[in-house]
Amino acid sequence: MNKHRNLSSNPSLLGLSSKHLEEFAIQEGEKAFRGRQIYEWIYKKGAKNLDSITVLPKEWRDSLQNKGVKIGRLHEIQRVVAEDSTLKLLMGTLDGEIVETVGIPTDKRLTVCVSSQIGCPMGCRFCATGKGGLNRSLDVNEIVDQVISVRETMNRRPTHVVFMGMGEPLLNIHNVLDSIECLTNDIGISQRKITVSTVGIPNALQDLAKLAQERLGRVQFTLAVSLHAPNQNLRECIIPSASSYPITSILKDCKKYIELTGRRISFEYILLGGLNDKDIHAEQLANLMRGFQSHVNLIAYNPIAEERFKRPSQSRIKIFRELLENKGVAVSVRASRGRDKDAACGQLRRQKIDKMTIN
Repeated sequence: MNKHRNLSSNPSLLGLSSKHLEEFAIQEGEKAFRGRQIYEWIYKKGAKNLDSITVLPKEWRDSLQNKGVKIGRLHEIQRVVAEDSTLKLLMGTLDGEIVETVGIPTDKRLTVCVSSQIGCPMGCRFCATGKGGLNRSLDVNEIVDQVISVRETMNRRPTHVVFMGMGEPLLNIHNVLDSIECLTNDIGISQRKITVSTVGIPNALQDLAKLAQERLGRVQFTLAVSLHAPNQNLRECIIPSASSYPITSILKDCKKYIELTGRRISFEYILLGGLNDKDIHAEQLANLMRGFQSHVNLIAYNPIAEERFKRPSQSRIKIFRELLENKGVAVSVRASRGRDKDAACGQLRRQKIDKMTIN
């Protein structure tokens, strides 16, 4: 069985490769081809439960169900489609938790923004997810199923995956890497089109580089570091956890990560109107990026009810970008999607939980 997956602790077949499903079938006293049949029905036909895999002997299906073995699919709770066709899905887990994922379509690509945890412990002030704290990390099947569910709902093959939904991916590093392996080998999404976003966990970047090389062979996914401020004092105001992981330490670890992987890093910078979007902040940020093999992705803030941060004006965003470009920084502005349907990460899930609590 997969050395990275313990089927006894998580009896879900989704997330296992064809080879490991063959081994599973043999261990169950069946022929190897039965494992390949399970693989085909899970990844190609979107089977949601064992009973739907009608090519398997009923006696074996009943036996597996009695043992608690499941495919491990989530069930849809709510779907919301914005005017720009951005899809938000709320899905339920087997233990009654709620997972939020987003499908972001354009003419040439479909990006799925996946969650790695239920809630988040980091407490970033601009983020709706962190307001409720952390419930638990997601298992491999629960991460992969977000991509499959968007594929089914939108009837379109996802081209890109970003770990930028609920949670801190580096606090669930093993399941995230196993998910990337599955998404690449079994769903058919190039590793180069997968991004892992982190707000920064002390001593985690070198572990990520080494574990990724061990499990994936070559590290080809993009690492995105959520910086969000050009100096330590301001970063601590926005991200409480920053007090234990100074910017100087983050950048030092980022340079080591680049040395280990040979991959460029993307720095995420959320623009909060009047707080971190001034000319001096652009100059400070440019100084931090000097000599880096990196790219800065500017993100205009999507308001949430609990905080009084403001979204910057379009002119301010434009000026901030131009100031960085004039300093030689590679920079882009992320287009805001789904703003008419609670665009902020975790906001739709929190509203659903609040309604359930009231009722």
